Amino acid sequence: MKFSYVMLPDYPLEESLRAIKLADELGYYACYAADETWHKDLWLLFAAAARDTTNIRFGPSVSGVILRDPSLIAQAAATLDELTGGRAEVVLGSGNFGLLAQYGIDWSDTKPLSRVKEGVHVIRTLLDEGTITYDGDFFQYNGLFTFARPVQERLPVKIGSMRGPRSFEAAGEFSDGCHHALSYTREAYDYGIKHFRIGAERAGKDPDDMDFGAWVVTAVGRDSAAAKQAARSMVGIYASSMPAEQLERNGVDPDSLTPIIEAIGAGDLAKGIELTSPELAEKLSVAGTPEEVTAKIKAEIEGTGVNHFIAAITDASLVKAFTGQALDGVATVDEQLRLLAEEVMPKIG
Repeated sequence: MKFSYVMLPDYPLEESLRAIKLADELGYYACYAADETWHKDLWLLFAAAARDTTNIRFGPSVSGVILRDPSLIAQAAATLDELTGGRAEVVLGSGNFGLLAQYGIDWSDTKPLSRVKEGVHVIRTLLDEGTITYDGDFFQYNGLFTFARPVQERLPVKIGSMRGPRSFEAAGEFSDGCHHALSYTREAYDYGIKHFRIGAERAGKDPDDMDFGAWVVTAVGRDSAAAKQAARSMVGIYASSMPAEQLERNGVDPDSLTPIIEAIGAGDLAKGIELTSPELAEKLSVAGTPEEVTAKIKAEIEGTGVNHFIAAITDASLVKAFTGQALDGVATVDEQLRLLAEEVMPKIG
């Protein structure tokens, strides 16, 4: 199983660059970031990180095709691929529904999955051919071309899936892989993998040769209670984006999250954290000591067909930035990267 680091690029840039360089030195497969207005720009950050790294791959997980035209995603990815010597990839989605609402966009009117599939086609065509003429339902181009050319023979373009089953099948059929965010049970991964395989086999692909990543809230440290409290402080924020079907596959009653989501939506993050029980946080994160994190990966993820663990590392700085809450005893991002690399990765097949 590959291990990657997904960051919210909200730290001082020098801290983020240092963490990326460390992840490269420790053997992480990739560094991803959310392509959202709320955060610092990932494309500029990864371009700055390119020269100080050797092997680690870069890309958005995810980039939304509602706010960002897929032709511009292709242009940025190809440019980043040249800068990194062939280490770029892209994970597409429709976008964060909360962010879309702040733009006055009702996601339910956007046909998100159909738009994502068209976005994959547009990006794949521009990356492979450098030009596109296309008259789709969502995107239209007439002889559009770009001099931004990737170094890789095939720059991977993947789909981020959460709801299903069609989103997982689309990832298998139309893209190079799937990143599945915010699931923590074997039932959820068995479901996602089953439908991913259906899509891949429909397109004549071997799903075992494709990337299927588990994108999860992660907090690891010597102090188990501190790590779990850090995860708890962020679980409600992340869980508010989980579809009801996905919550149920993770053993959570969607109605139980209503008060938490309402509190967070009203800007009362402290109340949202208070309403997030330790039991709920335990279900919707991978947190604790290296031994506890290893045990949960083995129990719920390893052996399902997932071949990529993508750690959304949560530390005290991130919690402080989002909630204003100060936590003691939480390992830093750099410390967590080391603990995962030295004490978790060697124990996962």
